[in-house]
Amino acid sequence: MENKDQEIENKNTENTAEEGGFEINSATEELKGQAELKKAQDELAEAKDKYVRLYSEFENFRRRTAKEKLELIQSANERLVNSFLPIIDDFERAEKAFKGSESKEMEGFLLIYTKFKKILDAAGIKVMDAKGKAFDPDLHEAITQVPAPEEKLKGKVIEIVEQGYLLNEKVIRFAKVIVGN
Repeated sequence: MENKDQEIENKNTENTAEEGGFEINSATEELKGQAELKKAQDELAEAKDKYVRLYSEFENFRRRTAKEKLELIQSANERLVNSFLPIIDDFERAEKAFKGSESKEMEGFLLIYTKFKKILDAAGIKVMDAKGKAFDPDLHEAITQVPAPEEKLKGKVIEIVEQGYLLNEKVIRFAKVIVGN
């Protein structure tokens, strides 16, 4: 009987060990599963971070190239317009020389000059309004200083020697002016 009791006790011990082993294996597998889940979540977070950074880098690249393209077009226009500025000056000098003349040639000349000015206006070219304004070194180039005829003209543009021009609010040629002192 003692053998039978011992066998039963051995079986109970084995069953308990197996059940305990099952609990240990289950806990170990659960820990492994949690570790794998944590690893997968970390990898996902890293992939999302890389995606967000790559997306914002691409957006910055797209904006930068669009801006560079626009600047390139504007600088090309600026070079073209700069080559037209001496022609505008010649038109203005000729207009002053023929002032008061009412010939057909003068009428044709003024027609061409007006068309040319309209084309330049459409391209964004504006004449600087400098006479009587305060001297601004960002817009004007002082050729000389003369005594101001009136006290209120000190530090202001008295006469424009050569007209200044803006292209889309950017100075393409500084106005050459005489400043009151």
